[in-house]
Amino acid sequence: MTLTAILLPMLLQAIPDPSNMTVPDYSAEVQDRPPRSSSIIDAPEDSGWLGECLEQIEEEPSRAHVQAQIRRDTTSGDDRVLANHCLGLAATELGRWEEARAAFTAARQETPESDARLRARFGAMAGNAALVTGDTAGALDLLDAARADAIAAMAGTLQALIALDRAHALVESGDLEAAEVALAEARTLQPEDAETRLLSATLLRRLDRLEEAQEQIEEAARLAPLEPSIGLEAGVIAMLSGREEAARSSWLSVTAMAPGSPEAATAQSYLDQIGPAPAPPAPTAAEAPQP
Repeated sequence: MTLTAILLPMLLQAIPDPSNMTVPDYSAEVQDRPPRSSSIIDAPEDSGWLGECLEQIEEEPSRAHVQAQIRRDTTSGDDRVLANHCLGLAATELGRWEEARAAFTAARQETPESDARLRARFGAMAGNAALVTGDTAGALDLLDAARADAIAAMAGTLQALIALDRAHALVESGDLEAAEVALAEARTLQPEDAETRLLSATLLRRLDRLEEAQEQIEEAARLAPLEPSIGLEAGVIAMLSGREEAARSSWLSVTAMAPGSPEAATAQSYLDQIGPAPAPPAPTAAEAPQP
């Protein structure tokens, strides 16, 4: 049975009041997303030195960090941009987020304006580093500039990734409506991305826009039918929409498709709260089979 069919309204069903339940609000995925992996934002074309530095980050990030600092301080132009790029990645690996932000910001500033795509990449990296440090306002400034660069470069995929990061920052700042606008931008740019649809559903649910949340979770399920987090969210949306049986079906599917996973554990906790499905009513005398 498809998720869409599972989530059809249950007509004339007696539904408990969801506000009386203790279903946790785990829907802050947009806010709680980890910092974007730097590998998602393509690096500039490797020079020989940059390739060696990137390899060293995996093995000895502290040594790569020192070598990148020396390279940055003794070069200029493109070589200095590449040094700041590697320095930022090494600092990220070491958890030195302020340094990473400074290095990526410098790399963006020293990249020619004619290379808007590369400026957008470095700006996105700097914005993510700022988010980790808790500087939401600074992160938004950096991400807004990165978005403008991505638009100038007509880099739609990169713009979509930046839109997701902007949504993260906007949720952190408490502006959920603006975060949804950012997610709508990401949906337009990459309509076939299941993560974007899932994040949209969770945020719309938090905004109590349940019909729109339902539309997004159905799209997410179409794109990634075996993703347990989608089934988990589908159940929460169904429950808050007054469709307990649909919620139960979604959560049962999560426990079946991903046993032992965190999503299955959460789904089981929800199932324990709502209890088993009610027994069907006993047939009336008129409906009883005749001997």
